[in-house]
Amino acid sequence: MLELSKEENDPSLLTEIKSSLTDLDDQVTEAEFKALLSEKNDFSNAFVAINSGAGGTESQDWADMLLRMYLRWSDRNGFKAEVLDTQYGEEAGIKSATVLLSGDYVFGYLKAEMGVHRLVRISPFDSNKRRHTSFASVFIYPEADDDIEVEIKEEDLKVDVYRASGPGGQGVNTTDSAVRLTHVPSGIVVQCQNERSQHKNKASAIKVLKSRLYELEQEKQDEEKKEMEKQKKKIEWGSQIRSYVLHPYRLVKDLRTNVEVGNVDAVLDGDLDIFIQASLRFNSSKSGDAV
Repeated sequence: MLELSKEENDPSLLTEIKSSLTDLDDQVTEAEFKALLSEKNDFSNAFVAINSGAGGTESQDWADMLLRMYLRWSDRNGFKAEVLDTQYGEEAGIKSATVLLSGDYVFGYLKAEMGVHRLVRISPFDSNKRRHTSFASVFIYPEADDDIEVEIKEEDLKVDVYRASGPGGQGVNTTDSAVRLTHVPSGIVVQCQNERSQHKNKASAIKVLKSRLYELEQEKQDEEKKEMEKQKKKIEWGSQIRSYVLHPYRLVKDLRTNVEVGNVDAVLDGDLDIFIQASLRFNSSKSGDAV
């Protein structure tokens, strides 16, 4: 199109060229961003838990501002938000809140927001108009699927049949109807011999195996939750991931990526994508998976 514009001396095409390049740039940026969201729970919905730090009304008001920020971010991106629980402060703000945000890749986007957020401003609750520093924590959980799918592949099973026996080794069946199943990937062994039919015993053994595998998967999820809990930090100075300064200057700075934005009002109104994208790229480069 650029060559055509030159050949025909038609500068009007330049506007269309610029628009096309902008669209292409947006598509490439989105594709690159999606490529960074490849971990297990990235596609999941997300629970956002916000808790005020020490400081009473100041930090509770800050927690309320963060809640609004994430609700506005959700609205900007077309996600569904459901506030599940809110503990209000005595004078203003909130002590804590839990929100479920639903949509594609919500957890993948928001996992970079997990940590302590710090606010510096002239307090609206201080009659002497002094500057205050407040802290609040944000923690992000992926929404777990209640129905854990247990798939048992036939090639993963070692099936042994044998003759069922009663108490003291007494034979109770003259055919090899008892079934022992070994699930090779997990090493789980189950067996059933109550039925006279080998088919029925195998079906019963499969049910027991599914139950054991379900329990194993639950334990894995619990371990993952415990690992995520370890990432929580104290809501105090020195553990923050981002600072929002409203006085004596106006600046939002991410302390992990050093990304800075001077338009504080836009950030508090949910314009977070620059921070989210930078954090994802930063974490990906640390793990050696940079796009």
